[in-house]
Amino acid sequence: MTDSTPHYHGHRDRLRARFTEFGSEALPDYELLELVLFRSIPRRDVKPLAKELVKRFGSFAKVLAASPARLAEVPGVTAGIITDLKVVEAAGRRLARGEVTKRPVLSSWSSVIDYCRAAMAFMDKEQFRLLFLDKRNALIADEVQQSGTVDHTPVYPREVVKRALELSASALILVHNHPSGDPTPSSADVKMTREIIDVATPLGITIHDHIIVGREGHASLKGLKLI
Repeated sequence: MTDSTPHYHGHRDRLRARFTEFGSEALPDYELLELVLFRSIPRRDVKPLAKELVKRFGSFAKVLAASPARLAEVPGVTAGIITDLKVVEAAGRRLARGEVTKRPVLSSWSSVIDYCRAAMAFMDKEQFRLLFLDKRNALIADEVQQSGTVDHTPVYPREVVKRALELSASALILVHNHPSGDPTPSSADVKMTREIIDVATPLGITIHDHIIVGREGHASLKGLKLI
């Protein structure tokens, strides 16, 4: 490196080498984010921006999950950076979804949880998602049925079951997120789930579970014996 070479070039090389040799677990969140930003900003020290993003949003995952509008509020974040971050987020979701579609869902429950958390845990608004399964409990479709506010998503049991019938689904897994971070089910969550079960059961559609995800983990209504 000559005297005219920017100081961050050596840092980039060392960071890439550490990632290659030891993997992502050897890097704190801001350094992993730096690796993403290297491609977005080829000729500037990206460490200050990476640290600011992690400080503002809380973690690498939360930076990726942040809405484009919120990301754009951070000085130095361009449209190109936002696109690159969203591509990485989409890649993570696609990888997690691939683990779910490889085999029957009920035999790969940890992959289902990982996928649901990757898709929804860090969103700033509630979203109600449906995983439609066939008779072998393989995934037919994964659809967002409703999106709501920071603490409420309207869900209509008959619409849920109607869509299951359209897809010839034999079973469903209900999923939604709590933007507050706490996945503890509310009384409204339990009531809504039981209403869907009441409509689905006479039509031969099984509700395997209702999973609630949040930054602090997940909750299973079936595991908690609430359904």
